[in-house]
Amino acid sequence: MQSRNVNLEREDHFKITETNLTIMMDFVLLGFTDIPQFQWFLLGIFLVIYVIILLGNGTIILITRVDATLQTPMYFFLGNFSFLEICYVSITLPRMLMDLCTQKGTISFLTCATQMCFFLMLGATECFLLAVMAYDRCVAICDPLHYPLVMCPEVCIGLVVASWIGGVPVQIGQTCQIFSLPFCGSNTINHFFCDIPPLLKLACGDIFVNEMVVYIFGIMFVTVPFLLILGFYIRIISTILKLPANTGRTKALSTCSSHITVVLLFYGSATVTYLKPKSNQHEGIDKLISLFYTILTPMFNPIIYSLRNKDVRKAIGKFLP
Repeated sequence: MQSRNVNLEREDHFKITETNLTIMMDFVLLGFTDIPQFQWFLLGIFLVIYVIILLGNGTIILITRVDATLQTPMYFFLGNFSFLEICYVSITLPRMLMDLCTQKGTISFLTCATQMCFFLMLGATECFLLAVMAYDRCVAICDPLHYPLVMCPEVCIGLVVASWIGGVPVQIGQTCQIFSLPFCGSNTINHFFCDIPPLLKLACGDIFVNEMVVYIFGIMFVTVPFLLILGFYIRIISTILKLPANTGRTKALSTCSSHITVVLLFYGSATVTYLKPKSNQHEGIDKLISLFYTILTPMFNPIIYSLRNKDVRKAIGKFLP
């Protein structure tokens, strides 16, 4: 009799476990369902933003490929950066538009893991590529005589390839680590895409080690490239201050101002998201901050570079009637 009771308990436990595992085969992205009266308005706004991102960054890619005056390392990196921005925003925005249109946020376990993995890999690529662009400006301004030799085509291609693949193994490992955690209870992700912070809130048990790993990788892929960029610009500024002519200083600064603006937009919002200490602040604020580095930075990138760069403006003007 006692053996039968034990077997029944095991069967009940198995059924409960099986039910929980079945539930967690899907997640639900809440997105912006907390403001249902603005769903169609947000759909229109984000659709316009996505079109602007595709057209703006696509234009940058086109002119850096076909315009003879833009065949330099600086614009080679800019073209790659614009292509990256299109890929980066396409990981999250089309899915968010579909959820706003269908009023459903259901996403499968595998799709969620895939989205987060590609998002993290492209985010790491953006950090590395921004550092490479700062290095390019540093060599151009601080060592102009050796610039053609240092930034030869082979080196430029190597730096771009390294930026694209440098974070792939680590981010795949981080994704596997996050999705190997036990998820129980609610399957609702209070975000508009699958990201690490909201997913960790759904995990069961002690996640201290996982949070430490997130901080370590955050330092590797956010803080270290940012410190490199900071070091490059300290050297650039010190070199510019030694220039005798004011016109020379203005020209040197103008080639860096666009890049500095993009760096501040991206790193400022990404740092707040991944390196800030845990707090009880409203989750809506986290979603708002995430909009900056996932959507607004890719939108502002072509605007910033076209408005603040005379060569880009001239190249765009050649294609306009």
